[in-house]
Amino acid sequence: MPRPYLHLQPAVPSCTQGFHARHGFRQIGSAKPPPSTTAGDSSSQTTWPLLEKLSDAELQLPGQHQASTLHHCWRQLLSDHMATSGKVIRCRAAVAWAAGKSLSVEEIEVAPPKAREVRVKMVATGICHTDEHVLEGNFPDVDFPVILGHEGAGIVESIGEGVTSVKPGDKVILFPLPQCGECSFCLNPDSNYCLKSHLTEPQNLMPDKTTRFTCKGKQIQHFLWNSTFAEYTVVPEYTLAKIDAAAPLDKVCVFACGFSTGYGAAVNTAKVKLGSTCAVFGLGGVGLSVVMGCKAAGASRIIAIDINKDKFAKAKEMGATECINPQDFKKPIQQVLTEMTGHGVDYSFEAIGTADTLIAALASCNMNTGVCVMVGVLPAGSTVPIDPFLLLSGRTCKGTLAGGWKMRDSIPKLVASYLEKKFNSDLLITHTLPFAKINEGFELLRAGKSIRTVMLF
Repeated sequence: MPRPYLHLQPAVPSCTQGFHARHGFRQIGSAKPPPSTTAGDSSSQTTWPLLEKLSDAELQLPGQHQASTLHHCWRQLLSDHMATSGKVIRCRAAVAWAAGKSLSVEEIEVAPPKAREVRVKMVATGICHTDEHVLEGNFPDVDFPVILGHEGAGIVESIGEGVTSVKPGDKVILFPLPQCGECSFCLNPDSNYCLKSHLTEPQNLMPDKTTRFTCKGKQIQHFLWNSTFAEYTVVPEYTLAKIDAAAPLDKVCVFACGFSTGYGAAVNTAKVKLGSTCAVFGLGGVGLSVVMGCKAAGASRIIAIDINKDKFAKAKEMGATECINPQDFKKPIQQVLTEMTGHGVDYSFEAIGTADTLIAALASCNMNTGVCVMVGVLPAGSTVPIDPFLLLSGRTCKGTLAGGWKMRDSIPKLVASYLEKKFNSDLLITHTLPFAKINEGFELLRAGKSIRTVMLF
């Protein structure tokens, strides 16, 4: 039987670990109280210590039962969260009120999930360059005000009618490319697209064309049916997947987009072959994930390309065999790569999101058998002027969405591979910040100082 523990509520004066031990308790962490549904309640700003009653044996052998203690703590917190089921939850969210403006951390109301929807208590979320594209006004069909974020992991708080794949308390990863399991694309084993994707129909509202978010009396839009920049979010069941309970959510949240997109671009979309030569344009989180995918596929030569030399050490740590800066050459980078490899690379990957780098990546491929994969997201309305002879000779240029993974099927498998240490995606995470500092996370991204910043709630 689990041993009892309690919340030390804020009415009790602040205590030290020594105080706890003398009174037969251990402080095992801290937590927010259950969110209130009463307007004006200030408890959402309060943190309560969590105390567990120590047994006599533990008083003599401190630390022997840390794992069971934390498990019991989590179960009790889960019980508290379940008390919110069916109720509106007040919590914090980073709201984008308009393009070109910083995010504003606000108190919002999150409605309960409707049929086939899931409400999730977010634990961690990454900041992706796609979120920045929205703030710049360069991502199509997004309405403001909106709660961004699409690289999150958390705990199921409650479920709507008809939900069968998850239950309250499950660890889950949310992802931006749905897998409804019913449309013609989902039923095609060679496709990972879904007709419920944002590219088919904007996901600014839930499937019933209403929002679950309000702030200051205004309706707030959803983003990619994720909106992970909120302490609680509501998503359709087909945009999340249950994962192993042992998975660290602050590490695997990047599987929702950045890591899975880059890694899958190499192993799924390009199908990199053993002994091949690869070039990766752009060494952000996605590009470095491509490098890891090329290495996992057995490429013998991986040339990493970026104008920021500070990223080269990390690229080599992840598997790059060479790193080059285009600014160090007077020749076009595609000519440099062709001379380095003899006839061009077997596979090239554009992970920046500009027309010029996409053309360079395509031109750097072997003229007959080379494959170029477009991974980066170009600004909305962009056009790419391509010399047709680049393709006439036999080159292939193709795009990738979410790395070619059927997300609901594949995310749990990727997490299992992570737990088996088949790859080290932790190397992507260079910064971890509290959620209140989310704008600092975006500044790190804009300055090129981070690969992936993870925000913790």
